[in-house]
Amino acid sequence: MFEKFASEMVALPGGDLMVATGGSGPPLLLLHGYPETHAAWHRVAPELAARFTVVIPDLPGYGDSSAPHDGDYSKRAMARTMADLMAARGFDRFAVAGHDRGGRVAYRLALDHPDRITRLAVLDMVPTLDMWEMMDADMALAVYHWLFLAQPDGLPEAVIGAGPDEYLLRTVRGWCADPDAIDPAAFEEYRRCFRKPGVIHAVCEDYRAGAGIDRKHDAADREVGRRISCPVLALWASHGTDGRPYDTLEIWRRWADDVTGREIASGHFLPEEAPGAVLATLLSFLDRQTRCMTGGEDTAGEQLM
Repeated sequence: MFEKFASEMVALPGGDLMVATGGSGPPLLLLHGYPETHAAWHRVAPELAARFTVVIPDLPGYGDSSAPHDGDYSKRAMARTMADLMAARGFDRFAVAGHDRGGRVAYRLALDHPDRITRLAVLDMVPTLDMWEMMDADMALAVYHWLFLAQPDGLPEAVIGAGPDEYLLRTVRGWCADPDAIDPAAFEEYRRCFRKPGVIHAVCEDYRAGAGIDRKHDAADREVGRRISCPVLALWASHGTDGRPYDTLEIWRRWADDVTGREIASGHFLPEEAPGAVLATLLSFLDRQTRCMTGGEDTAGEQLM
């Protein structure tokens, strides 16, 4: 799936990351979501690599990446590891796009490392604090995994571990607008990794952090008025998983001043279900930066809301 990308394990202070890197040009970090690996970007990464140096890791504990060395699954810690990764690649400043859980790491990067992030794209997600504040019965039923995976004492690990293939299949197919949208090779990669007890545990720790420390970090930022300073692109699925409608752009404008975005006809897995629309919108958004840096006219954002 990544024939023209080089894959390697990168040792970092926070943990070892499996990373695929390809292309040339301005640096772009792509972060996947749950319950996937970096393979989630296989339908858009090759085209992006024609214009950017694309860096695609497995999130800490996911895929073939190691668990965090210190056991810290907060998005603050994951963001720090991603900043270290890009520094190790020689990139002081870079754009980042994150889907689902990767979006949570991405916006934490923009909040905690504002001097490093040039542009932020978030796919089918809103900040963690806002999700918890909107949680009602309908949403809790739709995103039950937020509550289930965060349960303590190894309960979700035991339940999922008894049938990881079935759990993964039902999760992925249940969130697709088209149940056959996921490439079989990509799904096999997700299944290979999701069978690992360590990955199942990492997923649960990720969601436990979301229910606890991540929510506290967001609340602390909101209390002091900390905001995202770079331009933000928010994309969301027409057939999302959240169980209730909300104004995605209005929510992101609580956190940043320069926010554009659009709905995409898709299920939750936007880069795989609607790669053409995702690619076109990402390129338009990212090319605005290139034109500004070279002195060209910045008009590419006009198609966005």
